[in-house]
Amino acid sequence: MTNESDSPDVTPIGGSLAGVKFLTVAEVASVMRVSKMSVYRMIHSGELEAARFGRSFRVPEKAVHDYLRGSYFETG
Repeated sequence: MTNESDSPDVTPIGGSLAGVKFLTVAEVASVMRVSKMSVYRMIHSGELEAARFGRSFRVPEKAVHDYLRGSYFETG
């Protein structure tokens, strides 16, 4: 088994991922009340942070909350 830091194409992430909860695209769509396609668009445009696992994406729960927090604006 090789160490991730030995691989030239792997970028180590700072900090621990032990407490991170990842959501599927369908779960993110449900939380945000949008379509799965809208979530894919946000991921591909860079608006929403995501990690790729094989052919699917997983979104850190914190990234969803940060996105929603940043989307609020005052009216009137």
